[in-house]
Amino acid sequence: MKPVRIGLLIAQQGSAGLWAPSAEACGRLAVQEINQNQGILKRHIELHVVDAGSTAESAAEAARHAVEERRVAGVVSMIPSYARESVARATSERVPLVYTPQFEGYAREQNILTTGETAEELMAPALRWLMARKNARRFFLCGNDYIWPRSSLKIARAFIERAGGIVTGELYSPVGVLDYDEMLDRIKTTRSHVVLPYFLGSDSIAFNRAFYEMGLSPSVLRFSSAIDETIVYGLNEDETENVFVASAYFSAMRSRNNGAFLERYHTAYGDNPPPANAFGQSCYEGIYSLAAMVEEAGSFDVHLLKKVYGRVPLQKTARGNEAKPAVGSSHPVHVARLDGYDFSILNAP
Repeated sequence: MKPVRIGLLIAQQGSAGLWAPSAEACGRLAVQEINQNQGILKRHIELHVVDAGSTAESAAEAARHAVEERRVAGVVSMIPSYARESVARATSERVPLVYTPQFEGYAREQNILTTGETAEELMAPALRWLMARKNARRFFLCGNDYIWPRSSLKIARAFIERAGGIVTGELYSPVGVLDYDEMLDRIKTTRSHVVLPYFLGSDSIAFNRAFYEMGLSPSVLRFSSAIDETIVYGLNEDETENVFVASAYFSAMRSRNNGAFLERYHTAYGDNPPPANAFGQSCYEGIYSLAAMVEEAGSFDVHLLKKVYGRVPLQKTARGNEAKPAVGSSHPVHVARLDGYDFSILNAP
């Protein structure tokens, strides 16, 4: 029987490009495992890794080419939110589009099936923990100037103000512009207790390095759901002081699903693969999610998949302890502190 083609749409360049190696490794592992178990609808999967580039326009063109020229039957995408709408228009109702990373929670595009956490799900437990355990009251918000940071920090502002905290400032910079002097000066002069830096990929590395060089690390806490193992390994160990992170996946998590995932990951790629992280793992889960929905619906038809989304069991994930959570279901969110390069889990949801 003829193989079925699946597109994995990821940024292989630009600020989000640092996740490409882990995203591709996790995607290929999922396909290898599914093919060992009869594929999708008893058809072998051919994975086509597609470079989304660094803009919304390049991502849309890449998605369009994957559908029209490569004839992919579905697209699993781990791309920044600024490209999501244009990719949704490019795929239209022709093929299913699974969107895997954490996002702001406002995916209005009709044919997108999301599997990642929303900003509210990630922020609420961490902000509550910081206010209760660290007595944090003064928060500075900053990030890249596009929908994900702006919408996420809008949610953070509302939560902080409802809880009696104060937002001391809010500044944004374009993706790829690495001048943070004004932000850091404002953080210092406003006597902020916590900074919420929402920067994309390599921009996050640059901001956190500049934050340390300004001498703010010992006295000002940092919290973000946008910092993961890949970003941490781009920093020096002393640049991670007082960093707190919220995520539904850390590679250091001790859980039934993560232990099995890491064993398979290292068996496939050896002792030094791209670091396991939430963004890369989301591609693994995304491909399994698409496969589960297609098997249940008996088709790649977008309208049929919408009917089964959220109701069919996900065969494999690295998150949580549940054997077969539903596709698109929520997973426990953990708050962690960075100790050098290691994440120490602080809460038990």
